[in-house]
Formats: sequence, C-alpha cells, structure tokens
Amino acid sequence: MSIDMAQVYSEYQGKVMGYLRARINNRAEAEDLCSEVFEKILRKAEGYDESKAALGTWIFSITRNTLIDHYRRSRPSAELDENIAEEGELEDGLLENETLSELAAALKRLPEQLRDIIVLRYYDGKPLTEIAKMMDLSYGAVKLRHQNALMLLKEKMA
Repeated sequence: MSIDMAQVYSEYQGKVMGYLRARINNRAEAEDLCSEVFEKILRKAEGYDESKAALGTWIFSITRNTLIDHYRRSRPSAELDENIAEEGELEDGLLENETLSELAAALKRLPEQLRDIIVLRYYDGKPLTEIAKMMDLSYGAVKLRHQNALMLLKEKMA
C-alpha cells in the first residue's frame, strides 16, 4: 500500500499533537515530538502492512513509542499537562472539589494504558469504540479498563 503523506499529515497531525500535548507540559517539546513522529512515519511508510494494523493504529503506535522514548531521555522533567481533563467531566463531579493539578498527579499514578484511555476519552473526546480500534483491543476490554481507570482515579484523589 502506498501512503499519501500529505493526506496522512492532514488527517493525523492534530490527533498526534493532541495526544502529545496531553502528556507533555512544554508545547515546543510536543511540536518537536510531533515532527519526529511524522519523520518516522515517512521513513517507515514502505514497511507499513495494512493487513497487520489499521493506519490509525500504526500511527498511534509510532506516536506512543516516540513518547516513551522521550520519557526515557528526559525522565526527571516529564510531566502531564495540568489541563488534561479540560473538556469533559469525568464522572459524578470528580472535579468539583479537586484541582486540575491534583487530577494530573492522580493520572500520573495510573498505569500508562489506563491513563491513555482516560486522556483519549476525555481530552481528545474519542468514543470507547474508536479507542478500542486505536489500541487494538476489544470494545469490552476498553470499557472495562475505562471503568477501572475511573475507579482508580477516584481512589487516588480521595
């Protein structure tokens, strides 16, 4: 399959940048990582096999791995953005009595996959069905992990 990089960039740049900005405080660093992701996509485009993963899943994997590499390089200074849950209420007024910084601290203590589900659901506004496709998991698995993540967040913020 031949990948039209202009179309891929147009369709996925905002999603990749949103994912990165939700996890990195520094906008310039997020922009650098976004560029790095698309450089990797360009370099690896010939090796993409649509029978193994959907294009969005493949791009999400590259983005996630690039972010992991970034965390490994700069572990002491990497933090979550405090505005991570800016656009949606989590559940039962979770934010009513808590500050966003406390939420960010609680999110950092979640396992990475659960944190990813929360960020994709509430920051990026993705439905659980789309998150399941992006993470190459069943809808039921994502729904269960989403519920577990919310329960863990409540516990960590209590």
